[in-house]
Amino acid sequence: MSNRLGFWAAHLNILVLCGVLIGAFVVQFGQGEFPCPLCILQRMAMMLCALGPAYVIMKAREGEVKTSDFATGYGIAVISAIAGASISIRQILLHIVPPDPGYGDPVLGLHLYTWALLVFVAEILAAGVNLAFARELEPRKAGFGWPSWLVLGLFGAVILANAVAVFALEGLHWTLPDDPNSYRLFDLLRG
Repeated sequence: MSNRLGFWAAHLNILVLCGVLIGAFVVQFGQGEFPCPLCILQRMAMMLCALGPAYVIMKAREGEVKTSDFATGYGIAVISAIAGASISIRQILLHIVPPDPGYGDPVLGLHLYTWALLVFVAEILAAGVNLAFARELEPRKAGFGWPSWLVLGLFGAVILANAVAVFALEGLHWTLPDDPNSYRLFDLLRG
């Protein structure tokens, strides 16, 4: 049972991160808020966090997952979460002075970059638990099947959607403006 728990925990980890990234799309497209460059970097870090558990799931496809594979996957997640947390802290510190209203509208009382910091801290804790109990949780014979393909497919779709959204924001430029106010690709196409 415990070795399957580690396998399904990897799926849950990816689903939670995909849910957060889809929530960012809801704010972006539903509320018309354009993500800044730091927001895009935080999204990339969340996708990198999900690559760790995805690595564990893909290793299960080959059969037995070794402790070293499990540790590699969650090591990727920890390093990515630390990078993402650093980016989130940077953005929080940019807007911490009281007259500054922050970037974007708050969601449930907090700005998205503050929520991102909480997600990265939770990811570090989840990966730490998985690493601490790696021998007990490693998915030896996990049974890679359609649920795994479904989770990895959703993750791939989220990556692709983010790539398209960033391309639409940047257009044919190399950088994203600090305070974007339109989709530069569509501005370019309109002339």
